[in-house]
Amino acid sequence: MKNLKLMALLAVAGVALTCSNAANAEVGYIDYQRVLESYPAAQAAVKEIDAKTLELQQYMLEQEKQYKNLSTPLQKQNFENQAANTLKSKQEALMKLQRDKENQIMTQIQGAAKQVMVAQRLDAILSDQVVFVGGVDVTDQVISKLKGQ
Repeated sequence: MKNLKLMALLAVAGVALTCSNAANAEVGYIDYQRVLESYPAAQAAVKEIDAKTLELQQYMLEQEKQYKNLSTPLQKQNFENQAANTLKSKQEALMKLQRDKENQIMTQIQGAAKQVMVAQRLDAILSDQVVFVGGVDVTDQVISKLKGQ
């Protein structure tokens, strides 16, 4: 019976400590869009993806011009099949590049945010979109970390 009371007392104390720690939780937040706009590597990635997109559009215009010069239906059908396959592979390559760049930038931003979180002794860093009231804006610190890398 004594052990049961002791265990109950320890459980209540544990819950009280957990609740008091949760009440003192420090949360930071970042303006992700501003981080992207201020991060040179993100801007370079956007320019690279835009350039590849423009190349794809130019390819499509060239293919359209070539298609108009074909005379027989068989030539047009063969050209359509070949152009469709090439276009599909180019689109897939562009999408892969975009995913890779997004993942790379996100990983770098998360790394910088983790460094700021540890330095500021925060429990979490959220997007400013989910913080309604309170928290600490660490956007500038994250941008500084990213530019310092």
